Amino acid sequence: MTQQRYPRSPKALLGGIAHLGRFIDKIRLRHAGQIQDYNYITVGFDKYLVDFLGIDPKAFEQKVLAGATEDELLAWVKANGKPHSHEEIAQWSQGLLASGPKDDMTRQRYQGRLEEVAKKRGVPVSSLPPASTWTDAIELDEGRL
Repeated sequence: MTQQRYPRSPKALLGGIAHLGRFIDKIRLRHAGQIQDYNYITVGFDKYLVDFLGIDPKAFEQKVLAGATEDELLAWVKANGKPHSHEEIAQWSQGLLASGPKDDMTRQRYQGRLEEVAKKRGVPVSSLPPASTWTDAIELDEGRL
């Protein structure tokens, strides 16, 4: 049985940008057939990232799949996206990593994610480490928390 491969944590900053390295990993892993069930490009953190950077996600995806290095991808983002100061990037990244469910519907969805993680681990939800952000849910699901 092969071990599940996960993209890197959204906490791993690339050029100071949260989730960018994970986005690159998701593109590479998905096109290598190693992940299937991840939200991809048009929803969730991917969409927030693409919107913040102001990039064409399909053009970025093609750069990734063409074998661009992370330095080349950062340069492409700077050349093709919205300009942002270091402070704007830091603030956006911090906000993304600290975001959690904000209404009843998203709290229910979040609780469902925690229940799925607990079921995969064969434990009750109450035994999971404390979690309150979407990043926490990702980290729990992928075994980093």
